[in-house]
Amino acid sequence: MTDQRPGMSARLRKFIGTVLMVVLVVCWSLGAMALAQGRVTTLPGFWQFVAYALLGIGWIVPAAWLIRWMQKHDRKPDTL
Repeated sequence: MTDQRPGMSARLRKFIGTVLMVVLVVCWSLGAMALAQGRVTTLPGFWQFVAYALLGIGWIVPAAWLIRWMQKHDRKPDTL
């Protein structure tokens, strides 16, 4: 049996993805600032460097997943 439901349009996916990206960046930056001001300052220098590097680039993984989802093509109806 074939799935006859139309998929989510690329336009809607990009709109939802854009909103989620803004939410991700705001939440990640606020969380990173909270961690950097609290716990990271008590670490030795090398571990501070590692923590700041991870906090600075850690948002890339969820953002990459979100961008990949946003770029999916629309479903094409089955043709004969």
